[in-house]
Amino acid sequence: MAKYEMLYLLNSELSEEAREAEMKKYADIVTSMGGTVESTDKWGVRKTAYPIKFKTEAFFVLMTFVADGSVVTELDRIAGISGEVLRRMITKVA
Repeated sequence: MAKYEMLYLLNSELSEEAREAEMKKYADIVTSMGGTVESTDKWGVRKTAYPIKFKTEAFFVLMTFVADGSVVTELDRIAGISGEVLRRMITKVA
């Protein structure tokens, strides 16, 4: 098992409940596949460097977790399908 960070940008127009549900969904994927979530940092609404899907602001979230590589593949797949995630990036922490 390795340590990873997932930075994802959520639609800034989401309600607080929808935003929390989206964050819980990704944490649940990690735990259901045998990993552990170390922390979830909510950076809040920030301006993006360039428009993404015609939006110039997004809610930034950084999740740190320990899991197998299969979890990374599943997280990337689910985040890619979700209409609320504008961008995502998963990196291995050395």
